[in-house]
Amino acid sequence: MCPDCGSTNLNFDSGRAEICCNNCGLVIEDNIIDKGPEWRAHDHEQLAKRARTGAPSIFGIADKGLPTDIDWKNKDLKGHNIPERNLSQIYRLRRWNKRLRVSGTGERNLALALSELDRQSSRLGVPRSVREDAALIYRKAAKENIVRGRSIIGMVAASLYTACRRAGIPRTLDEMSEVSQVTQKQIGKNYRFLARKLNIKLKPTSPADYVPRFASNLGLSGNVQAKAIEIVNSSSEHGLIVGREPTGIAAATLYIASIVLGEKRTQKEIAEIAGVTEVTIRNRYKELTNNLDLTVIF
Repeated sequence: MCPDCGSTNLNFDSGRAEICCNNCGLVIEDNIIDKGPEWRAHDHEQLAKRARTGAPSIFGIADKGLPTDIDWKNKDLKGHNIPERNLSQIYRLRRWNKRLRVSGTGERNLALALSELDRQSSRLGVPRSVREDAALIYRKAAKENIVRGRSIIGMVAASLYTACRRAGIPRTLDEMSEVSQVTQKQIGKNYRFLARKLNIKLKPTSPADYVPRFASNLGLSGNVQAKAIEIVNSSSEHGLIVGREPTGIAAATLYIASIVLGEKRTQKEIAEIAGVTEVTIRNRYKELTNNLDLTVIF
């Protein structure tokens, strides 16, 4: 704010290193230190070459994405062919560089676990941020030495399940079991073990977290999603979701909302998407309509 006229219409002049008021012309501050680089970049390539920082760390890769690569092309820095008398040395350096990336049982197991994590994440279609969080959770577990004696695939599935819940895009245990080929019971057991040992506290999953994904897979409109979430909120206020499976509540609310707004989907269609039985949908449907006084006209 200008101390003279009180205007907030200020202008920063980078050429003169001054901040002045556009209203009265008062120079508020001068000789401002430029904290940017002293060089200019006219394209992305120049920016990348002149930057003084390297690539960011990637927890989803065993070496965090910061290795030293020896190119497979037998050329030097200037693009000239390397003399034949030096090729054997280059081959040897390339071989040892590859070996030293993963040395020891712990690093090999970590590389295997992160490869499995990438596979499961791809099949579930979760974003990169969730993969990174899951990799970080697994790395912490490995550092605390709590993965010893347990299935790598099972611990990876539990880490990914935890990361999904923490990001607010939960996946069901049935989905996790399908992509990892580990039983739901084992994934749940590993999840509770991780949460206890790493002191991870998560809120219970809400049915509203599942509604957008189920509705999208069913081809329902945004109005149906909003109506279903409204029913979920009303159910929560009346204490109707306590002790109930979130996916069952989400499926039932979508069933009701689709009928009310004229985009009806059958119980069978919703059950297949939500991973619950038609009986569960019918039971939750009756509970919600009776306790919330909802009138559903078929």
